[in-house]
Amino acid sequence: MAKGRRRVATSPARASHHRRTALALQGGGALGAYQAGVYQALDEAGYRLDWLSGVSIGAINAAIIAGNAPAHRLERLEEFWALVSSNSGWIEPPIPEPMREAFAEFSSTLTTLVGRPGFFEPRVPPPWLWPPKFAMVTSYYDTTPLKETLERLIDFDRLNDDSVRLSVGAVEVATGNYTFFCNYPTQRADSRHVRMAAEHIMASGALPPGFPPVEIDGTWYWDGGIVSNTPLNHLLDETPRVGTLAFQVDLFSSRGPLPATLADVMERQKDITYSSRTRMLTNMAAQLHELRGAVADVLAMLPATMNGHRSVDRLRRFTATCVYDIVHLIYRSKYDESSSKDYEFSRASMQDRWVAGHEDMRAALAKPQWLAKPRPGDMVRIFDPLKPGSR
Repeated sequence: MAKGRRRVATSPARASHHRRTALALQGGGALGAYQAGVYQALDEAGYRLDWLSGVSIGAINAAIIAGNAPAHRLERLEEFWALVSSNSGWIEPPIPEPMREAFAEFSSTLTTLVGRPGFFEPRVPPPWLWPPKFAMVTSYYDTTPLKETLERLIDFDRLNDDSVRLSVGAVEVATGNYTFFCNYPTQRADSRHVRMAAEHIMASGALPPGFPPVEIDGTWYWDGGIVSNTPLNHLLDETPRVGTLAFQVDLFSSRGPLPATLADVMERQKDITYSSRTRMLTNMAAQLHELRGAVADVLAMLPATMNGHRSVDRLRRFTATCVYDIVHLIYRSKYDESSSKDYEFSRASMQDRWVAGHEDMRAALAKPQWLAKPRPGDMVRIFDPLKPGSR
């Protein structure tokens, strides 16, 4: 974790085609400690983030980063993860390997029974025991503790007034529309420029039926992961379009072995569901951006007499000539984990995930392929630094 680590004094090399650096964080509950480790490695390497985009636990991590001065970001991340992983068992790390699976199951069971400190707590009595007049109880847990935690750990004045852009995804319960709350003006129809508060971050992580919907200006919202658990496409579609280096950190892998047991089936199903077709969506976004570049090339070939033509002007709004470099990291535990891994908040697992994120990002930064000059025609380059054979 962050203790004992120091941020380097110099900034990393920056490619001339990168005008901004972004971090896109997927949702995944307790697995989000991996993202904290990734950020630690970026911070140690001197990377300055211009834009953070997140869903669910990714929104919480992103908000903590954006809502604190650079010198205090790791400290606040560590405080959050230490808080939510406390009271998760009486055995402190390290956990002997033979006991690990049993301890993880105990930890996730404890979470369902008592919740997580500073995050959520069970409703008492449970919703199914409430009398009919309380039919509006629509979740198993109360997330009031999370609001208090966010307001303590995040300086929302800094978050809203600083130069770091933040966008978090949520879903309107009544319409099913996917919305991104942004702390900056945006031209996108599915985005809302707001002065962010704890409620906007909580809305992004209000996963039913565990957590209740969050009301903002008369509209109720659920977790953005219901529609798409990966905020990268929002980042790629945003205007103005400028050369971007984006670190995309996913917590569920779309690829995995054939399940051998029912427990394996449950875990594999969750991985596929919450990976949100990351590869497909990324490839679609890449193809669209390449099309924008092709349109720009064709328009440049038109005679000057075509300028001002209605169709030409409409096409010009969809053009782009900048390059997007996407560095993709996916959490993969070195231990066998079950379908309860996203609510397994034990201190041992949290520390393992944090260290894994830190080590994976350091390994990726050791070979910064994205610094190479793009070839003619390159519009979107996707790097998998942890893919087998790439190290």
